[in-house]
Amino acid sequence: MPTKSIKVMVEGGNVKPGPPLAPTLSQLGLNVGEVVKKINEATAQFKGMSVPVTIEVDTDTKSYSIKVGIPTTTALLLKAVNAEGPSGDPAHKKIGNISIEQIIDVAIMKKPSMTAKTLKSAVKSIVGTAKAIGLTIEGKDGKEIIKEIEEGKYDELFKKYEEKWNQVKGE
Repeated sequence: MPTKSIKVMVEGGNVKPGPPLAPTLSQLGLNVGEVVKKINEATAQFKGMSVPVTIEVDTDTKSYSIKVGIPTTTALLLKAVNAEGPSGDPAHKKIGNISIEQIIDVAIMKKPSMTAKTLKSAVKSIVGTAKAIGLTIEGKDGKEIIKEIEEGKYDELFKKYEEKWNQVKGE
Protein backbone atom coordinates (compact mmCIF):
# COMPACT_ATOMS: atom_id res chain seq x y z
CA MET A 1 0.00 0.00 0.00
CA PRO A 2 2.25 2.84 -1.22
CA THR A 3 1.04 6.22 -0.05
CA LYS A 4 1.88 9.69 -1.24
CA SER A 5 1.52 12.82 0.86
CA ILE A 6 0.63 16.12 -0.76
CA LYS A 7 1.12 19.14 1.48
CA VAL A 8 -0.38 22.44 0.36
CA MET A 9 -1.29 25.82 1.80
CA VAL A 10 -4.80 26.76 0.72
CA GLU A 11 -7.21 29.60 1.28
CA GLY A 12 -9.86 28.21 3.61
CA GLY A 13 -13.08 27.34 1.80
CA ASN A 14 -11.79 28.75 -1.49
CA VAL A 15 -9.64 26.11 -3.21
CA LYS A 16 -9.86 26.17 -7.02
CA PRO A 17 -9.46 23.06 -9.20
CA GLY A 18 -6.35 24.41 -10.92
CA PRO A 19 -2.56 24.40 -10.60
CA PRO A 20 -0.62 23.51 -8.54
CA LEU A 21 -3.07 21.07 -6.96
CA ALA A 22 -5.00 19.79 -10.00
CA PRO A 23 -2.05 18.38 -12.01
CA THR A 24 -0.71 16.54 -8.94
CA LEU A 25 -4.12 15.05 -8.11
CA SER A 26 -4.85 13.98 -11.67
CA GLN A 27 -1.39 12.35 -12.00
CA LEU A 28 -2.41 10.20 -9.04
CA GLY A 29 -5.70 9.30 -10.75
CA LEU A 30 -7.95 11.23 -8.37
CA ASN A 31 -11.11 13.14 -9.23
CA VAL A 32 -9.85 16.74 -8.88
CA GLY A 33 -13.32 18.29 -8.47
CA GLU A 34 -14.27 15.85 -5.72
CA VAL A 35 -11.03 16.38 -3.77
CA VAL A 36 -11.27 20.18 -4.11
CA LYS A 37 -14.90 20.09 -2.91
CA LYS A 38 -13.91 18.02 0.15
CA ILE A 39 -11.00 20.37 0.94
CA ASN A 40 -13.33 23.37 0.70
CA GLU A 41 -15.82 21.70 3.05
CA ALA A 42 -13.06 20.76 5.50
CA THR A 43 -11.56 24.27 5.51
CA ALA A 44 -14.80 26.31 5.42
CA GLN A 45 -14.45 27.42 9.05
CA PHE A 46 -11.15 29.12 8.13
CA LYS A 47 -12.60 31.07 5.19
CA GLY A 48 -10.16 33.64 3.81
CA MET A 49 -7.21 32.38 5.89
CA SER A 50 -4.17 30.38 4.81
CA VAL A 51 -4.59 26.82 6.04
CA PRO A 52 -2.12 23.93 5.81
CA VAL A 53 -3.69 20.82 4.27
CA THR A 54 -2.21 17.35 3.84
CA ILE A 55 -3.75 14.87 1.41
CA GLU A 56 -2.71 11.26 2.03
CA VAL A 57 -3.24 9.18 -1.12
CA ASP A 58 -3.10 5.39 -1.39
CA THR A 59 -1.70 5.10 -4.91
CA ASP A 60 -3.03 1.54 -5.37
CA THR A 61 -6.65 2.02 -4.32
CA LYS A 62 -6.89 5.76 -5.15
CA SER A 63 -8.41 6.32 -1.71
CA TYR A 64 -7.36 9.44 0.13
CA SER A 65 -7.76 11.31 3.37
CA ILE A 66 -7.59 15.03 3.99
CA LYS A 67 -5.99 16.42 7.13
CA VAL A 68 -6.57 20.10 7.81
CA GLY A 69 -4.07 22.01 9.92
CA ILE A 70 -4.93 25.04 11.99
CA PRO A 71 -4.01 28.63 11.13
CA THR A 72 -1.74 30.45 13.57
CA THR A 73 -3.20 31.94 16.74
CA THR A 74 -2.26 35.38 15.46
CA ALA A 75 -4.13 34.79 12.17
CA LEU A 76 -7.24 33.60 14.04
CA LEU A 77 -7.18 36.62 16.37
CA LEU A 78 -6.64 39.09 13.52
CA LYS A 79 -9.56 37.56 11.60
CA ALA A 80 -11.78 37.78 14.68
CA VAL A 81 -11.28 41.57 14.83
CA ASN A 82 -10.93 42.14 11.06
CA ALA A 83 -7.43 43.57 11.43
CA GLU A 84 -4.82 43.58 8.67
CA GLY A 85 -1.83 42.74 10.84
CA PRO A 86 -0.40 42.89 14.34
CA SER A 87 0.56 46.18 15.98
CA GLY A 88 4.21 47.11 15.67
CA ASP A 89 3.91 48.71 19.11
CA PRO A 90 1.31 46.75 21.12
CA ALA A 91 1.96 48.70 24.32
CA HIS A 92 0.94 52.00 22.73
CA LYS A 93 -0.92 51.19 19.51
CA LYS A 94 -3.98 48.95 19.80
CA ILE A 95 -5.42 47.33 16.66
CA GLY A 96 -8.74 46.20 18.08
CA ASN A 97 -10.80 44.77 20.90
CA ILE A 98 -11.89 41.15 21.24
CA SER A 99 -14.46 39.54 23.52
CA ILE A 100 -13.64 36.78 25.98
CA GLU A 101 -16.04 34.51 24.02
CA GLN A 102 -13.99 35.09 20.84
CA ILE A 103 -10.83 34.23 22.80
CA ILE A 104 -12.51 31.01 23.99
CA ASP A 105 -13.48 30.15 20.38
CA VAL A 106 -9.86 30.60 19.27
CA ALA A 107 -8.66 28.44 22.18
CA ILE A 108 -11.08 25.67 21.19
CA MET A 109 -9.95 25.85 17.54
CA LYS A 110 -6.29 25.70 18.58
CA LYS A 111 -6.70 22.85 21.11
CA PRO A 112 -5.23 20.13 18.84
CA SER A 113 -1.94 22.01 18.59
CA MET A 114 -1.79 23.32 22.16
CA THR A 115 -0.21 21.76 25.22
CA ALA A 116 -2.78 23.31 27.57
CA LYS A 117 -4.74 20.70 29.48
CA THR A 118 -7.66 22.93 30.49
CA LEU A 119 -9.77 25.51 28.71
CA LYS A 120 -8.79 28.08 31.33
CA SER A 121 -5.04 27.64 30.71
CA ALA A 122 -5.58 27.66 26.92
CA VAL A 123 -7.54 30.93 27.19
CA LYS A 124 -4.73 32.51 29.25
CA SER A 125 -2.27 31.54 26.52
CA ILE A 126 -4.47 33.06 23.79
CA VAL A 127 -4.90 36.23 25.89
CA GLY A 128 -1.10 36.51 25.99
CA THR A 129 -0.94 36.36 22.20
CA ALA A 130 -3.77 38.89 21.88
CA LYS A 131 -1.90 41.30 24.15
CA ALA A 132 1.33 40.78 22.18
CA ILE A 133 -0.29 41.72 18.85
CA GLY A 134 -2.02 44.83 20.22
CA LEU A 135 -5.52 43.66 21.11
CA THR A 136 -7.51 44.58 24.18
CA ILE A 137 -9.89 42.00 25.61
CA GLU A 138 -13.28 43.26 26.78
CA GLY A 139 -11.70 46.74 26.55
CA LYS A 140 -8.97 45.80 29.05
CA ASP A 141 -5.27 44.96 28.93
CA GLY A 142 -4.36 41.27 28.74
CA LYS A 143 -2.65 41.34 32.14
CA GLU A 144 -5.86 42.56 33.74
CA ILE A 145 -7.90 39.81 32.01
CA ILE A 146 -5.46 37.10 33.13
CA LYS A 147 -5.78 38.40 36.73
CA GLU A 148 -9.59 38.25 36.40
CA ILE A 149 -9.39 34.69 34.99
CA GLU A 150 -7.23 33.61 37.94
CA GLU A 151 -9.70 35.24 40.35
CA GLY A 152 -12.49 33.13 38.81
CA LYS A 153 -14.45 35.95 37.16
CA TYR A 154 -15.07 33.90 33.99
CA ASP A 155 -15.51 30.45 35.58
CA GLU A 156 -19.24 30.29 34.75
CA LEU A 157 -18.49 31.19 31.13
CA PHE A 158 -15.78 28.50 30.95
CA LYS A 159 -18.30 25.93 32.23
CA LYS A 160 -20.57 26.80 29.29
CA TYR A 161 -17.78 26.00 26.81
CA GLU A 162 -16.24 23.05 28.69
CA GLU A 163 -18.20 20.40 26.77
CA LYS A 164 -17.17 21.89 23.41
CA TRP A 165 -13.53 21.97 24.62
CA ASN A 166 -13.70 18.33 25.73
CA GLN A 167 -15.09 17.22 22.34
CA VAL A 168 -12.01 18.50 20.49
CA LYS A 169 -9.31 15.87 20.28
CA GLY A 170 -5.73 16.83 21.06
CA GLU A 171 -2.95 15.54 18.85
